[in-house]
Amino acid sequence: MSELRFTEDHEWLRVEADGSVTVGITAYAQNALGDVVFVQLPELQQYEKGSEASTVESVKAASGVYMPLTGDVVEVNGQLESSPELVNEDPMGEGWFFRFNPADMSEVTALLDQDAYDRLIKANDDA
Repeated sequence: MSELRFTEDHEWLRVEADGSVTVGITAYAQNALGDVVFVQLPELQQYEKGSEASTVESVKAASGVYMPLTGDVVEVNGQLESSPELVNEDPMGEGWFFRFNPADMSEVTALLDQDAYDRLIKANDDA
């Protein structure tokens, strides 16, 4: 499943071939934040669903990046430490934050698909 899933907090998730899940913030989120100047990456440990795993700071604000599902963080994108601007340049690619192994893989499919996320963005823009 290379299909993207999304959270209402504007994180994207992609299941990798090895079963890990890559997480980043969406283009919508990085656009709202403005120029990213710092990313605090998570520790390689278990996080509970909904807990703050990472922080992203921009010229406008600081924002948490939340663990979309309970699981163990197994890799972080070290490039973001020296090049946080990757989040702005390629938020859904090179600007990924971390990879984790979910405790329950079936929960991934319960997250928003592209159509549901697009509706969420439209509702936010209309509000």
